[in-house]
Formats: sequence, C-alpha cells, structure tokens
Amino acid sequence: MESTKALGKLELSPGLGAIGDSASMNKSGQQLLGPQDHAHLNGCVPLSHQVAGHKYGVKKVGILQHPDGTVLKQVQPPPRGPREMQFYSMVFAEDCSDPCLLDLQKHLPKYYGTWSSPDSPNELYLKLEDVTSRFNKPCIMDVKLGRRSYDPLASQEKREQQIRKYPLMEEIGFLILGMRVYDVRSETFNSYNQHYGRALDKDTVKDGLAVFFKNGVCLRRDAIRASICRVQHILNWFHSQHQLAFYASSLLFVYEGLPSSFTSSSLSSLLIGPSVSDAMVKTTHSVLVGEDGQSQEEEVGQQEAGQENKLAEYNNNTEVGVLWDSSISTVHTNHRKDGDKPSVRGHLHLSRVDDVVAEVIQGGMGDAAVEVRMIDFAHVFPSDSLDHGYIYGLKHLLTVLEQILCD
Repeated sequence: MESTKALGKLELSPGLGAIGDSASMNKSGQQLLGPQDHAHLNGCVPLSHQVAGHKYGVKKVGILQHPDGTVLKQVQPPPRGPREMQFYSMVFAEDCSDPCLLDLQKHLPKYYGTWSSPDSPNELYLKLEDVTSRFNKPCIMDVKLGRRSYDPLASQEKREQQIRKYPLMEEIGFLILGMRVYDVRSETFNSYNQHYGRALDKDTVKDGLAVFFKNGVCLRRDAIRASICRVQHILNWFHSQHQLAFYASSLLFVYEGLPSSFTSSSLSSLLIGPSVSDAMVKTTHSVLVGEDGQSQEEEVGQQEAGQENKLAEYNNNTEVGVLWDSSISTVHTNHRKDGDKPSVRGHLHLSRVDDVVAEVIQGGMGDAAVEVRMIDFAHVFPSDSLDHGYIYGLKHLLTVLEQILCD
C-alpha cells in the first residue's frame, strides 16, 4: 500500500489547529481533544474521508490513519470491541482452513492485527486496510444492512431506541449512514450524514441512493453496474453460509470520482471553456470507440469564420459535431450520416452538453474502479441458519440499484 499517496489525502479536522494548551469546547459544549489527548498518536492522523461513525475531535478518538497507510479503529468497550476483534482474528487467522471464512476474507478490509501507542499501550486499535487508498477522488458511502439494527442480547430499551432511529429499517432493509460524492463541475465533495439517510422512506429511497452515483454531470451507470456485481457476490456468500449472523453491520461502497484519463483542469475546460483544448481532444480521441471496439476517427477543425472549436465524435459512422459558443448558453450541432445526407444545423441545449461530457466520462472509465466491502462487526453472533435479515437487506438494495440503473 502506498502510504505517501494515502497520507496525501489527509488533513486535520477544521479547528484542531486552533486548540490551545488545554481542551476546548465546541459550539454545542462538547469537549474537543487537546494536545495532551492526541500527543500519543505517534504520527497517526484523523481519517479525513470518514463518512459515518464517531469522528475525531469530539469526545471520541474516531478513525485514524497510520503513517503506513492502514486505518486504525479503536476497540470499543466490552462486549462490542472484543467481539469485533475476535471476529477479525477468526476470519484472518493464519491457520484458518474453513472455506466459508476464507471466502469471506475477500469481502472485508484486510486485517493486520491490533496496534497500540507506546504511550498508551492499553488503548487497542484494530489495524485495517484502507480500501480507498488506490482512488484519486474516492466517492464513499456507508450503508447499514439488515432488517434489525440491534442484536439478540440487546435490552428492550436498546431495541426501542434503535427502532425509533429508523422505523423503516425492517421494511427497507438498509440505511444510508453517510456518503460523500465528488462533483466534477465544482471539483469538490458533497457530503451527506446519517440524518439524510433517516429522512428517506420507501418512496424516496431510490432517488436518495441515486445521489451517490451522480457527479454533477451524469449518472455513473458504470459504477452502479460494478456495485451491483460486487453486492451480488456478497449475497452469494450469505446464501452459502449458516454459521454467522450479522447485526448493525455495514457495506462500504467506494468508486473513483474522476476518470483516470481526465484531469480536473481538462474536464473544467470541456465544461466551461469557450473552446476545447488540444489535450482534451486527445483524451476524447482515446476513449471514443465504435461498436466493434475499434477506435473511430475524430476530427477537430474550423467550420466557418466566427465558429468556435468543435469536438467531433464518430460513432457507428455518425458524426456529431458540438460547437461551443462563449457563453455555452446555446450549442450548435451538425448531424451527417454516411456522407449522403446534407448537414442539418440545430440548437442543442445545455442538457445535451452534459450528455456529451457524460459519454466521454463513461467511456473514459471502462470497467469502473469500485470497492464494496463489509465493515463493522461488533454485533456478529454464531448461527445455525441463513442470515435472513441481512439477505433481505442485500436483495432490496440490489433491487433499488437495478431500478436506478434502468431509469
């Protein structure tokens, strides 16, 4: 794992740099961690792209990132923490020979044992793979799975508390706990917390989930297809096992927000510039292909005096020329097929510009870089039957993803 790349994405939470010699208070009166609290981190820093769970700076230590690029999750108080640690130790044991558990390994972040600071040896952390480390602009979503978010040992009070948090959990089978999505237009991330997910009902959950796959220009159908494939693999594993039941566990979705063939500046040029840069045209040339998989010829030139540069796309013997005016309020296009029909010039609204850009983005992705991993195992229990609650959630999640893809 490239630790320098992983550390390059990290930054201290806002406000931590202003903490004085003692712990400060935030606007809600909650205590922030002072220097004496984070001095033991030994080069570890808060995980900047965490989307759910306890975050660094408010009472809890939260998720940290080690200098070697791995993720550190503090072991929770008993019985949850020891239970999760035991689960990871069982699945990733060196002498593990259980085919079911060996198959499960590929659906989890890799486990590297426990870690503790020399200054605080009694504070244990689970040392885990950072599954986002290979991504440039990682779009991340944490989705809780199952019809129940409380385990069999939960008190009646705890059960009622969890049901109140999201009464539709039993019907919908999953809950968005948090997500962040890269917007290619603004070159920023949009973040959504647990309150966003809890506000979704059976009529709005599809549109709410679709937001994760919208990048400001298009719906990332390539990422949806790849996500469906990976969730289906996890569902297949659940159908094959009868020894574990998962409660309040999540799926972590990650996909690349910016195609590798693009840079932010080149995409901005395509979106807002009055002309298409040579670099952008070359990029487009490399990603536009015909139905037979062979690259088609593209041409870039001037049509007549006063016209702007055009991006010419050939697909299945059809040329679509997109002309950019200085305001992009109107886009002109020529359509010519087989060279037999005269050019027809019309007006193309901004939505068509988005379609063109979307096609370039989708083509540039090829097979989308996507990860879907199971996380959070503080409530995993032995079982002798199928985990019907988790399976229900996976099936409904797949149904909703397929509906988004088909719209």
